[in-house]
Amino acid sequence: MELLDPRNDFLFKRIFGSEENQDVLLAFLNRTFDEAGKPPLREIILLNPYTDKDSPSDKQSILDIKAKTAEGEIINVEMQLFNRYDMDKRTLFYWSKQYASQLVEGQAYSTLKRCVTINILDFSFLKNDLYHSVFHLREDRSGIPLIDDIEIHFLELPKLSEHSTSLDRGGLVNWLLFLKGANPTKWEALTMSEPKLKKAMTTLEFLSQDQEARIQYEARQKFLHDEASMREAAKNAEIYGFNAGMEKGLEKGLEKGLEKGIEQEKKEMARRLLKIGVELSAIAEASGLTPEEIRKLNE
Repeated sequence: MELLDPRNDFLFKRIFGSEENQDVLLAFLNRTFDEAGKPPLREIILLNPYTDKDSPSDKQSILDIKAKTAEGEIINVEMQLFNRYDMDKRTLFYWSKQYASQLVEGQAYSTLKRCVTINILDFSFLKNDLYHSVFHLREDRSGIPLIDDIEIHFLELPKLSEHSTSLDRGGLVNWLLFLKGANPTKWEALTMSEPKLKKAMTTLEFLSQDQEARIQYEARQKFLHDEASMREAAKNAEIYGFNAGMEKGLEKGLEKGLEKGIEQEKKEMARRLLKIGVELSAIAEASGLTPEEIRKLNE
């Protein structure tokens, strides 16, 4: 059996963002905070648990994981396979939206709780050799904090070498090695001091054998690769001096092509499922097409 890649954000949310695996997410978060010198969390509440409505081809940022601590602090975890550029500004923008969304009209600013963003990156981003970087708001010379409400983590998988770390030492490293794709023959060593990691691995094995999960995984992989190609083309347009109008037109055209490609992929998926006799309702749920659209494919 070929294992699916847990770095796929759709699959990542299935493993870490489902109600039944809330203990897995809690263990991962506590290892992250422990390495940053923070006290462990007692419990968390998932604010956007995985549901079957989480579409692999949805452009919205629904595949991140949002959780709340017992103290009301908000934690956002997001897996990023490709560099979308302006990662720093994008991170700060989404952090600010998360922070501001806590406040409803008439509430005092004092009710705002700390918000933590954890970005897991499958690319190198910061100009250092650290696989785990943590940012706060501090005064330049004295280092005193202005406020502890902002905390941003970057976990950069390429900076983590499986051969230069001890697999049996436990901690955050073992979780990241699993996400990075450590050879299953080494899983036992990774889980010796990380029992909850075993549950994450079991979930990955189960999903890798599930036909519907594989279809959704492949659809998401295609979407992510197409999106990355579109962004790279737009970036090259900027590098090679296209004017703003041309760049906007290129990006719009690529986006239109991406949407058309996704729609075609849905139809191809539906045709494959029809051939093997899958029920119409199940095909509609897996592909996002209407029953009428699926019937037309069979004509």
